[in-house]
Order: sequence, then structure tokens, then C-alpha cells
Amino acid sequence: MLMRTDPFRELDRLAQHLTGPGTWSRPSAMAMDAYREGDEYVVAFDLPGVSPEAIDIDVERNMLTVKAERRPVAKADNVHMELSERPLGVFSRQIVLADTLDTEKIKADYDTGVLTLRIPIAERAKPRKIAIGGESSRKEISG
Repeated sequence: MLMRTDPFRELDRLAQHLTGPGTWSRPSAMAMDAYREGDEYVVAFDLPGVSPEAIDIDVERNMLTVKAERRPVAKADNVHMELSERPLGVFSRQIVLADTLDTEKIKADYDTGVLTLRIPIAERAKPRKIAIGGESSRKEISG
């Protein structure tokens, strides 16, 4: 059997082991991607193995907070764990949202372990043309 080692993976595993699982007072960070897609700002969080009921999303003013908890799977009495690399505990991420985003219309979807938030860009922040009003009158200066 071929075994490939990744020293950085081992360092991550060691750091996780030393710091322990995240708690509600000291949660671990979760991986995320953020990008603009048309008239929406999209934020995707990796939360594999987390049930949708264990995810909490809050927005207060322009601060978006996502918290999730991954609990250990219930095991039978005769099961002996050989290797445990999947992190357990509480995960959290806070993002400061720009005033140009409409936090009243955030949509959240959870599919295959990825939480995707779609935040529309506010109408007031979209580019628009300004019409020029009034009569155009020219005055001739003679002198």
C-alpha cells in the first residue's frame, strides 16, 4: 500500500490536538470562500458532517456571524477508535459586511457540507445613470 505524507497536514493535526476542539467561548475557525457573482455577494463555508440544525447564522448591523457545531458520532460499546482526524467542536466565523449589501434579503442554502450565503447588493449601491434636468440656455457675451 502506498502512503503519502504531508508534513503540513501533520502540523495541522498536531495543533488541533494540542488546542483541543472548539468551544462556544473559544470556537475554531472554518474555511470559507467569498466572491461576487452578478448582483450578489456569495460566501461559502465548509461544514462537512454538520447537521443543518447545528448551524446558527446571525446578522447584527453589518456583522455576519456563522456558528456551527460538529458532535462526535454515537458509537457502540464494542467500537475502538483507531484514528480520529476529523475536527469536532464549535466552529465560527465573523465577517464585516459592507453597507452596500442588503442584509435583509440574505438567502442561506446547505448542500453536501457547504453552507452558501447569497447577499444581494443593495439597489442604492448599484451604478445608475443620472439624468440632467433643466433647459440648456446659452448666453452670448459681447464686448
